[in-house]
Amino acid sequence: MDHKINFTVTERFLRYVKIDTQSDPESATFPSTEKQKNLGKILVKELLEMGVKDAQMDSHGYVYATIPPTTKKKVPVICFCSHMDTSPDCSGKNVKPLIHKKFNGKDIRLPNENIVLKVTEHPDLKNQIGNDIITTDGTTLLGADNKAGLAEIMDAAHFLINHPQILHGKIRILFTPDEEIGRGVDKVDMKKLGADFGYTMDGESRGTLEDETFSADGATITIKGFSTHPGFAKGKMQSAIKIASEIIGSLPKNKLSPETTEKKEGFVHPMSMNGTIEKMVIKFIIRDFTESGLKKHEKFLELITRKVLGKYKKASYTFEVQEQYRNMKRVLVKHPQVAEYALEAMRRSGLTPRQESIRGGTDGSRLSFMGLPCPNIFAGEHAFHSKQEWVSVQDMEKAVETIINLCRIWEEKS
Repeated sequence: MDHKINFTVTERFLRYVKIDTQSDPESATFPSTEKQKNLGKILVKELLEMGVKDAQMDSHGYVYATIPPTTKKKVPVICFCSHMDTSPDCSGKNVKPLIHKKFNGKDIRLPNENIVLKVTEHPDLKNQIGNDIITTDGTTLLGADNKAGLAEIMDAAHFLINHPQILHGKIRILFTPDEEIGRGVDKVDMKKLGADFGYTMDGESRGTLEDETFSADGATITIKGFSTHPGFAKGKMQSAIKIASEIIGSLPKNKLSPETTEKKEGFVHPMSMNGTIEKMVIKFIIRDFTESGLKKHEKFLELITRKVLGKYKKASYTFEVQEQYRNMKRVLVKHPQVAEYALEAMRRSGLTPRQESIRGGTDGSRLSFMGLPCPNIFAGEHAFHSKQEWVSVQDMEKAVETIINLCRIWEEKS
């Protein structure tokens, strides 16, 4: 293939990660943080400068853009999507990226906070010998999730705009806010987007295609206790704090939790617990690859809650479940070509592709059920949401190449 990147994707990435775009789950605004739009404005400006004439950001912070077709064939409209926000789990302010040239296979020590990327703990590093690894200095997350995807889509767009001899159909670009807090596609204008099939660039190891995700719900338990003066509380006080703690303490220690599950195993995970003696609110996320598994976990959690509250005559509770997203596999099996073309694009890029399930979700999970079948392609990001986050320059380059090949394949197969 004649595409030569010469670190262009890396230069883009290094610019983007320095912009603080953390989302905020406690915010009621959309996007949840106005600073996400700072990156959106830059992306729009760069798209316009490279010749993407209709690039724009709407009031909600979504960036839309079109790469016009270069073929006379009728080709399905393909969308490439990445999110602009970074996780609220770890600081994304004042990111200082470092490039470790020609990785030698040994543990990588970051200069601050005594953080070491151990090869034994990051197995994909074994596949990076001789490559250039980007990390932070150890004080923040890197933001490869998902600014690697942004940089890859932007670099592929630049290449396609400047190489009109490459035949492809109409390509749509979508950059979203608030993916990390589960609101990434809440206000996407699907009619405006106007795409038939899509791909999120938000995956991990080089050569992976994720076409199956968790199904996800949230659960909220609200406990109303009985408060009285602690000096005169005997036989009267029923502390919502202690009741909430008892519920958490009743969860299984060796199963059904993130730290004890893997592969296709689901979990029940308490995310926050706030309140007073009189009232406590516990928020959970519940995950499984099947909806029947979700319902089973939810019934189990409510059973625990009911048993605990049964000991307290003055206390009461409510148990609410909120749907978050569903396993994209249910939609993608009806459109097998979407995954097949992506796997072929990776092969043409010199990779050995792998179809995998992801113990999480992407914007593509919800987009698939909104009428845009949308699996997830590798972006090269690793150890996301942490100070150990890293990405390989060469993996990002291969992701760009995969996007370009994928555009070609949709034209060829139409």
